[in-house]
Amino acid sequence: MCDTLCGSGSGGMVFAKNSDRPPGEVQVAMPFARRASAGCTLRTQYLSIGDTGAHATFLSCPTWLWGAEHGVNEHGVAIGNERVGTIHDAGAAKPALIGMDLVRLGLERARTALEALDVMTELLTTCGQGGIADAAHHEAYDSSFLIADPAHAIILDTSGTDYAAAPFPDGTAISNRHTLTTEWTRASDSLGGGDDFDRYRDHTEHTGYADVRLAASRRFLGSHPLGGLTPAATAAHLRDHGHGPWGAPGSAGPADPPPAELGPDFSGISVCMHVRDLSVTAASFIAVLPTEIAGGAPLLTFVAPSSPCVSVYVPAFPRSVAGPPPFVPLELSGEDLWRAADALRRVVEADPEALPAIRDRLDPVEDELWEEAGDVLERPDRWGVVGQSWGWRALHALRSCIK
Repeated sequence: MCDTLCGSGSGGMVFAKNSDRPPGEVQVAMPFARRASAGCTLRTQYLSIGDTGAHATFLSCPTWLWGAEHGVNEHGVAIGNERVGTIHDAGAAKPALIGMDLVRLGLERARTALEALDVMTELLTTCGQGGIADAAHHEAYDSSFLIADPAHAIILDTSGTDYAAAPFPDGTAISNRHTLTTEWTRASDSLGGGDDFDRYRDHTEHTGYADVRLAASRRFLGSHPLGGLTPAATAAHLRDHGHGPWGAPGSAGPADPPPAELGPDFSGISVCMHVRDLSVTAASFIAVLPTEIAGGAPLLTFVAPSSPCVSVYVPAFPRSVAGPPPFVPLELSGEDLWRAADALRRVVEADPEALPAIRDRLDPVEDELWEEAGDVLERPDRWGVVGQSWGWRALHALRSCIK
């Protein structure tokens, strides 16, 4: 279970995702350099395919997977995927691509959102979907995707090799269900004009657990004027425990404890996920995709390891196509930061009322990191000097909360 959204901000598109995975599954954020390997063979999770080389990427990856839950590339293309229930039996399919493979391949091979759509639909058509994507529960599944760049947003819904896509220029949100019905503008050959893509949804699978989160994301996006979305407001939404956004960096306010239990009306299902022993938010990500990235504008991201409610959004400046050398704190690619935040997730799930005291320790550090990132945004010569302490300061703050 995941939630992905994007919306226009003052400097470009703001893209964000909460990646929900089985409890205890480590997920880290790693920069990957350009790869000049066209014509070679590329091994994905379960399939070997022809390689075309790769753009530089910054990917959030469960450590056992080749692919990524979400990420951004040097051209300012960002992609996130969602598990969806479909009539296609991904578990019985021959070795193929999984959703996380398609996220990584789209980012490695595309310069725009539209180009990523071309890449991903071609791979879907030729390779299909199949293979275990949830090792804890030994489950395979299909994915839907939100693809964005500084000027575009596209939803891609899939079912095996079948797909439908539609543009959403001002941004949109997706969750764990198909979004498109008849409003698609591009589709696989199996669909004709006016056909409803909902026919590919598994109607035996209830979507209430996705509907409540998708409604929350749509309310959030609707509460901001066109061009008015900010990373801080987005962070507050990604911390939503079912009562609305809270915990925006740089703004004081009470912490909202996580839900204590799951109700039959899907209460207890929230954007910041805490379904004990089943699904929790394992990583959270915000990227500002600047309109002028081709002219050298910096690419700014914020990464919160584990659940964002008990974590620190650490700034990073991944490589951009025309920009200066990147700066990504080393700690984001290691497991220590993730494990410290995940230990706090377990604390607040056992005792939700512990969250306010934890935030009292974390908020000042997070506020400092964001303020420093803003101060050096246009000073890339200062990124490494100022940012070299961001990772260990976040780690120290997280560990200080563990008794």
